[in-house]
Amino acid sequence: MSQHTAVTPDLSGGDSRGVIRIASVAALGGLLFGYDSAVINGAVSAIGEVWHIGAGALGFAVAAALIGAAIGAMTAGRVADRVGRLMVMKIAALLFILSAIGCVLASETTAGLVIFIVFRIIGGAGVGFASVIAPAYIAEVSPPQIRGRLGSLQQLAIVTGIFLSLLVDALLVHATSTGQPDGMLWFGLEAWRWMFLVLAVPAIIYGALAFTIPESPRYLVAAHRIPEARKVLTLLLGEKNLEITINRIQGSLAGETKPSWRDLKNSRTGKIYPIVWIGLIASMLQQFVGINVIFYYSNTLWMAVGFNTSSAFTISVITSIVNIATTIVAILLVDRIGRKLLLMIGSVGMTISLAVLAVCFGTAAMVPDATGQLAPVLNGASGPIALVSANVFVIAFGMSWGPVIWVLLGEMFPNRIRGAALSLAAAGQWVANWIVTVTFPGLKDISLGLAYGIYTGFALISLLFVAKFLIETKGRTLEDMDDALGEDRPAASDVAQAS
Repeated sequence: MSQHTAVTPDLSGGDSRGVIRIASVAALGGLLFGYDSAVINGAVSAIGEVWHIGAGALGFAVAAALIGAAIGAMTAGRVADRVGRLMVMKIAALLFILSAIGCVLASETTAGLVIFIVFRIIGGAGVGFASVIAPAYIAEVSPPQIRGRLGSLQQLAIVTGIFLSLLVDALLVHATSTGQPDGMLWFGLEAWRWMFLVLAVPAIIYGALAFTIPESPRYLVAAHRIPEARKVLTLLLGEKNLEITINRIQGSLAGETKPSWRDLKNSRTGKIYPIVWIGLIASMLQQFVGINVIFYYSNTLWMAVGFNTSSAFTISVITSIVNIATTIVAILLVDRIGRKLLLMIGSVGMTISLAVLAVCFGTAAMVPDATGQLAPVLNGASGPIALVSANVFVIAFGMSWGPVIWVLLGEMFPNRIRGAALSLAAAGQWVANWIVTVTFPGLKDISLGLAYGIYTGFALISLLFVAKFLIETKGRTLEDMDDALGEDRPAASDVAQAS
């Protein structure tokens, strides 16, 4: 009997629309993920002014949510194995709501800054939970022929959340009399506080919709809720081979111990499985190319090179629209041309566009800004070239590393270690995101050319890494992953020999 826990899909009798709806609800966590991650973009300048903090402290405040995201990601897999996938979604929704309210209530004192950071960390934990549970859940309920597209819904939701966040930021700023994030709006709250409060609306919707989708069949069988598992599998796959599927899941679970971090090590050699390292490094490279600099600091970036506040907000919204469009392209291509080729194409595009940005900002004239600090000024064609290059970078990332990495993280790990391995990879991604976010203000003060030069180097590394280490997973069932991706277990070889 197979040691695998995933389902061999056959949608001939299943509800394909139901599968898409279920995956879409799960991916909605990505919208909150994107909104919560990018909402800080419009509030950066106001936060610095409200609490009178410098570049280092501001970088920490901006990156505080990423600390929570790493913690949430590290624990999400274990929690999901204990209380179920749906409960993790509901917990994430609650954390988002608490964060939205807490950030609004933070006073303009030192204690208020601490409260703001704490609630940003709480929201970050929600991001970490959502970043792990969505790809894992979608992979467990999706048939292989459309798993890439359904997995990409996570990234589409993320970039849509980023767009909505930047759009809300821009609309709120325009609604003030001053046209600034610290301008006053309704109920005596500044615009930047409303930016965070709006997050509560999609969080409530996400939490409510989590009550309308079924639990993962794998979790139901593990929890000995067989009638419920049978009902869900019938919905997803139809009645064909239903009992065989349930028997395969039960057989695999019979030989399993409770999920543990020790599962990431080969019991015979004591070494961490190579596939775990590959997933972790790929996940971290997604952030080390500097994509979130565009979304967290884009307003600050474009104002530093001559655009006014209104224009900077507008450019950020346009960039996020470009990101959505390219993610849709990835959804259409990921199950056709495969994961590896898309990633390599994206790496080439990112390397070239980032190199152009590095040259533009590295050669820009430095002149004192309104505060007396030296800032780059892009003269002549340099400004438009930098703007185009930034959007080319977003296009290259959006059609490749943005969505495809989440697809891979949901499907590339063997079933026995998926929860722990995905949690580790996602946590690594948030650590990398934190490093990039917290170091950018300092790098910007030294040289934007240097900052983009570093990101160019990582983009080139990403190309070489994909070419050498990543294996194509297009069209494979989750059952294939143990053997195809190097799960070194005697039971797997026994199954192969028996077949």
